[in-house]
Amino acid sequence: MKLSLSIAQKLLLLQNGKKLPACQLKYAVIDDMLDNGILYKEVQGRSRARIFISDPNTLTHYLRNHFGIHNLADYVIACRKEELSRTEAIEVSSNSKLKRARTFEGFLVNSYQPIKCVLDDEPVVIHPAHGTFIFIYNYKNFVPPSNVTIVGVENADNFSKIERQKYLFSNITPLFISRYPQNQNKDLLNWLRTIPNNYLHFGDFDFSGLNIYWNEYKKHLRHKSRFFVPEQIEQFIASKGNRKLYDYQQVQFKEDEIDEVGIEIVLKYIRKHKKGLEQEIFIQPMQ
Repeated sequence: MKLSLSIAQKLLLLQNGKKLPACQLKYAVIDDMLDNGILYKEVQGRSRARIFISDPNTLTHYLRNHFGIHNLADYVIACRKEELSRTEAIEVSSNSKLKRARTFEGFLVNSYQPIKCVLDDEPVVIHPAHGTFIFIYNYKNFVPPSNVTIVGVENADNFSKIERQKYLFSNITPLFISRYPQNQNKDLLNWLRTIPNNYLHFGDFDFSGLNIYWNEYKKHLRHKSRFFVPEQIEQFIASKGNRKLYDYQQVQFKEDEIDEVGIEIVLKYIRKHKKGLEQEIFIQPMQ
């Protein structure tokens, strides 16, 4: 059984000598504590009452026996953390599932050519075998060569078949990273901020794709990022685009803040032809 942060915070106030209105403590666990003499109710008038603790040690014993909580103040601090390891959860509550913990930090990388990088001060070559990717867990100590362009791939199909799109990136040395699984995106952004490499976003050529780029990457990375615009993008949008992608999407950023030519070009052609284009169109058929 888990004690919610809201209740824990109120109990901590009581443990520190505060008296709280009974109307703020309408919980089953509070009723149980009142019934067992852990908490007491002080009646004030006909309809008002306050709850208090006579002996803080009784609350400590109750929380340890019922919730595995050894220190209420530490428990509250732990519950306030955005991320909590299983070890920390067990230390404060004997419950590894106190908060949803991310089993793995990091992100997926891919490359169709060997890329010599450094991980934990040791050389590592990024060149996954066909049908596999590499998951970088200790990303804080993952360093690519400075001449490598980090290419963020929005859709899973493009990321998994990147060797069939290498014709698009003949003028750069790319290292591909996946936006998915999306709960790893925070790690990805934190890493991109710490390295000097330029970032190139390869996503859908529709309003949704531009929204993802602008709101998740551009506004955080600013000058070191740009939206990938393939050659002859207008012809692709005109001939291969989808009208529904235009009709059911809208821009979710302030266009007067745009400071990148690539975004302006894509917006222009989307509106001119009233179509959006999914990036999967650039995956070449197998030979």
